[in-house]
Amino acid sequence: MSNNMKNIEFEIPAYSDWQDAAIKALKGKPFESLFTKTNEGVTLQPLYTQESLVAKLGEELDLQVATIRSLQNDQVFQVAQQIHADSSEAFFAQLEDSLARGNEVITIDSRVSFAWTEEVLVKLASYFSEYSFKITIENSKDPLLAVFDNIPVDQQEAIKGYIISKDPITLTAFPNVRSVSADTTVYHNEGANAVQELAYALALAAKFAEQEESFEAFSKKFFVSFAIDTQFFTEIAKLRAFKVLWKAFSSAYGVTDHVKIPTVAETSLRSFSKLDVYVNLLRSSNEALSGLIGGADLFTVHPHDVLTKPTDQSIRIARNVSLILREETNVLKVKDPAGGSYFIESLTADFVKEAWALFLDIQAAGGIDEYTASGKLAEEVEASYQKRIKAAQTRKQSLIGTNIYANPADILEQDTNPLFADIKRIAAPFEDLRADMTAADVKTGILALGSLKSSKPRADFVAGFLNTVGLVPEKSEPVTTVEEAVAWLKATEAKYVVIAGNDDDTKAFVSAILAEKPANVLVDVAGKFKDEEEAWLANGLNGFIFAGQNIIEKLQSVFASMKEVQR
Repeated sequence: MSNNMKNIEFEIPAYSDWQDAAIKALKGKPFESLFTKTNEGVTLQPLYTQESLVAKLGEELDLQVATIRSLQNDQVFQVAQQIHADSSEAFFAQLEDSLARGNEVITIDSRVSFAWTEEVLVKLASYFSEYSFKITIENSKDPLLAVFDNIPVDQQEAIKGYIISKDPITLTAFPNVRSVSADTTVYHNEGANAVQELAYALALAAKFAEQEESFEAFSKKFFVSFAIDTQFFTEIAKLRAFKVLWKAFSSAYGVTDHVKIPTVAETSLRSFSKLDVYVNLLRSSNEALSGLIGGADLFTVHPHDVLTKPTDQSIRIARNVSLILREETNVLKVKDPAGGSYFIESLTADFVKEAWALFLDIQAAGGIDEYTASGKLAEEVEASYQKRIKAAQTRKQSLIGTNIYANPADILEQDTNPLFADIKRIAAPFEDLRADMTAADVKTGILALGSLKSSKPRADFVAGFLNTVGLVPEKSEPVTTVEEAVAWLKATEAKYVVIAGNDDDTKAFVSAILAEKPANVLVDVAGKFKDEEEAWLANGLNGFIFAGQNIIEKLQSVFASMKEVQR
């Protein structure tokens, strides 16, 4: 037997073999149903093979991989823990604690609740002399910039750090401070997709490069900043695609050397929720791993409760996410760990192609400023946001704890961290409607028809649907007669009830129930019943609840109708 085991060879199935097996498993559904369209318009295949990748990229595949690896910095994924504090005393206490516990890059948003006094800036300058930093400021008049006035002349050349600002900051005496940034997080927070973010980064780079005396001088000051979202492979491909795009961009300026540009990244907040906040922690871990594999040079993990007010514990957990990924996964033992993946290489190439085309369109329109002034940029970002929000509200894209598996017992935190109040978060419409429903003390119910087994699938679906806005429906015992159904409707406190049963029971019961239901109870049916729809609606049915429906639009309509009925 041992000799036979040594001679075992594994047969390599052809793509056509896998396709045949998939079609058989689909039981009549088209093979194309396995294809997925991303928000960027890229079609994801159900299977990627070496043959398909070589056919797509040819010799460009080796060039793509080589470019990404040659532009990767030696030190990647430095921990950039953002400081959150209400006073200068608390600020420095947290700063000290973070540095003692693994933080490597002093990370500050200048919009704090205390003043950047001379005393505070002098003390902060002493830290900048010892540690690298990442600061986010409003503009060239930001009071935090005065910290550089307090750094001794003989130390200025050794200072290293990054300044994120809408416009470039001039710090002539600090050659190792990168102060020209393509900050794409502002577009990301408005809803931009990966292709748009990449194109805007290049367009900003083109704008700022023209303002410098030479491309070499510009490249020494420049860096790019990305927010990393929950789409794991998309974000890895986005970070990798930027390196390929940067190589093409710098080549247009006659640069043939490998000019490495730092990539600063942070966890995305547009997918964060103020409900079930520990899910945000899981999202952050997923996003940080994307950043690690994708090759981000600096990474900031936002605490899971940052939308309201972080605690010492949440801040520590956020920092430990980065430390665990960096120290325990061994990912950094490998350069470009995603390199060679058929799927990721294909997605990277798609992003490069689409982002470069959009970048050229922006340049043809006169550059990023003209493109923005024309309204085209806002229009395409809004279109991307609407796609994303619709996907979440119809559950085509899951947002755990928000549009699926929601916990209705969660108490919605009313306070909002002003730093993040303007982000177009996907969860916000669910939170807003939950607040309205809670304030109105909306009572809902599920009327189960037939047996427990036959009514449970739709009853559970309806319960989950209502849970997304904090509603906990009262559930009836399964009823088997019209009299029982009407009696329950008259006894319940619920003013909105969904009838849940299998197709046969629903068709048999609904017309009779509608004829005798209380006038002040709004009634919907779970499921799609096209043949019966017109008659039921004419006889007093409010509508239907079904999979694929826009949850927010449906429940907003229900809420409005309930208020009308109660008048």
